[in-house]
Amino acid sequence: MSVAVIASARPILPMLAPITETLSPLAEPMVRVTAGLLLVPHGAQKLFGWFGGYGVEATGQFFATKLGLPASLALLAGLIEVFGGIALALGLATRPVAALVAGLMTVAAIQVHLGNGFFWTQGGFEYPLLWGVVALSFVLRGGGRTSVDALIGREF
Repeated sequence: MSVAVIASARPILPMLAPITETLSPLAEPMVRVTAGLLLVPHGAQKLFGWFGGYGVEATGQFFATKLGLPASLALLAGLIEVFGGIALALGLATRPVAALVAGLMTVAAIQVHLGNGFFWTQGGFEYPLLWGVVALSFVLRGGGRTSVDALIGREF
């Protein structure tokens, strides 16, 4: 089925078409901003010990002893989540930032969560997989027309 056929499909509830047509431009920025802002508190846990986190030193120890990763990756993960999350929410350097987030979520899914199964409620990889795919979509599509990238007329 081609994109033109999908785009021309008639809504099941025609009375809702004006609403969905009006609000549909908000869909992509809504996902980008939400994804970016949801990363920030996770990074703040790692960097500052906020929101029940342990801070960069204790998180680094966890990375080294429990995950077999260099302790310095705790700092990198926290920075990607805090500053990358803000940049993603703004749509600033969207593609490279989203690539970093997707890479981070891949490592999290494999190194931290894979052994716990699929479901997030048991600490599984469902959550990082979802956010990794969301980030990957912004690697592929960019920040969109409501991004800082679009405002300055440059994509990185």
